[in-house]
Amino acid sequence: MTAEHRTAHDDRWWRTAVIYQVYPRSFADSDGDGVGDLPGITARLDHLSALGVDALWLSPFYRSPQVDAGYDVMDYCDVDPRFGTLADFDALLDRAHGLGIRIVVDIVPNHCSEQHPRFQAALAAGPGSPERDWFVFRDGLGAEGTQPPTAWPGTDHGSMWTRVSDSRGDPEQWYLHIFDKAQPDWNWEHPGVQQMFDAVLRFWLDRGVDGFRVDVAHGLVKQAGLPEYAPGPPSQVIPTADPATRPPMWDQDGVHVIHRRWRRVVDEYPGRILVAEAWLPLERARLYVRPDEMHQSFNFSYMVASWTTAGLRQVIDASLRSDGLVGAPTTWVLSNHDVVRHATRLGYPVGTVLPYGIGPDDPQPDRALGLRRARAATLLMLALPGSAYLYQGEELGLPEVTSLPDDVLQDYVWFATQHVDRGRDGCRVPLPWTVDGPTFGFGPTDRSWLPQPRWFADYAADTQEGTPGSTLELYRRALTLRRERRLGLGDVVWDRSDELLVLGRGDTLVVTNVHPHPVCVELPAAARLLLASDAGTLLPVGTDLWAAGAARGEPAGDDGRAIVDVPGDTTWWLSIL
Repeated sequence: MTAEHRTAHDDRWWRTAVIYQVYPRSFADSDGDGVGDLPGITARLDHLSALGVDALWLSPFYRSPQVDAGYDVMDYCDVDPRFGTLADFDALLDRAHGLGIRIVVDIVPNHCSEQHPRFQAALAAGPGSPERDWFVFRDGLGAEGTQPPTAWPGTDHGSMWTRVSDSRGDPEQWYLHIFDKAQPDWNWEHPGVQQMFDAVLRFWLDRGVDGFRVDVAHGLVKQAGLPEYAPGPPSQVIPTADPATRPPMWDQDGVHVIHRRWRRVVDEYPGRILVAEAWLPLERARLYVRPDEMHQSFNFSYMVASWTTAGLRQVIDASLRSDGLVGAPTTWVLSNHDVVRHATRLGYPVGTVLPYGIGPDDPQPDRALGLRRARAATLLMLALPGSAYLYQGEELGLPEVTSLPDDVLQDYVWFATQHVDRGRDGCRVPLPWTVDGPTFGFGPTDRSWLPQPRWFADYAADTQEGTPGSTLELYRRALTLRRERRLGLGDVVWDRSDELLVLGRGDTLVVTNVHPHPVCVELPAAARLLLASDAGTLLPVGTDLWAAGAARGEPAGDDGRAIVDVPGDTTWWLSIL
């Protein structure tokens, strides 16, 4: 596809786009310091152009102490020196646009770094000052104020409150932080916060970015009065759809006022988008993509769906129905920088509950099974109407690195939970570009901020380039066919099947077998194989399935339909015209 085709003035491009997430510190290192950077991304854009994606989502590259890998922002309008300069960003943007690839940047509006000048000013100004109104400061409970203002549990097993001291070292107020104590929450009731972020959006929009992925889009507003909340098990901190049980720090209706304000800003720049990160049930998530709010919201219900026929069909139907009520496309996703890669998740028995980060002493996945299922899951996802997100390295079939020793872990979660949860480092290990070299082509030296295992050589991009059956070539072919056959548009029409997922997509039929064994299915006589997720399929692309069955002496179904066995843990795309 040409750059001119990709960059056509289509303000609704996002409704069917395939967007690729780049985690900058782990993508490509240009200067050899062991940390990926913006020039490294620019140098590898040809890979993404050949892959066929429509846009990149860049995780944070802003100036930051990097306590939480850049999600603790110190300056929203500058590039952290680890990643380069504003000039490097402009060069990346220009090169991407020249290739017809749009750029969506991460914005982190719920919290900032404790080193942000506004928070430092709030600490210095003291209780009752205007500076403190920019954040959520409260007096503690008890005669000496020694107890937090509420018992809200932190996402890191601690408290959502931290107490500060005055210039003499005497303890005084507490401040709110949903995440690490190094990330104080902004007070979105303050007009100054609202105006500041309006200016931040315009800064990057004027620079030419094509949109924003909004971090923690459902957490910006806290319930008035900060009522007490005792959730019980930690999992109950995740918002529910019932207002009576909804936690006071999540999914408050006031967030939609902010989103509508942002939408008005973004609409001043045609073709730019807002993407919500909101871990919510479908009936709440759809409120974030009403016509005057966000353009997209990640479908996390699909991400965590079980690898079963019933589980997948239920969430696909529910997602399309829910988003359809507000006229929004569904935004499918299987992996990102916060979760175990799906090539590893799917390598465990269905129903396995995984820890928050997998280590060498934990039960290990079946890597071959995980990759087989991951390829099938990806082809199913890419055949669904709407938009889809890919996470860097999944096009190589990369699994989670589950062998990282304790002493190399860097995710703040590992430290904040006193070494209980290993965190997210396993999905953030730098990519292998070449089979040779000390960091498999990640950078020009032997430095890498997280160590790469030796078996990364088996997944290197250069070994998969042009190799029939490789995961890279599967992704390239899938994205080409998705575009040519307009699979991002239209409806899903289910064929009757108790064991398989069989769905019509216009002149394309998609068949997914989630079982470990082959399952027999009747297909239209005209069906011809377009793409198969199983690299070892005995059926070449273009196979006439009816003729192939007849040659093997297999009976024909009703009306001459082809009867074929679909291999286990496999997705097929078929032409039926």
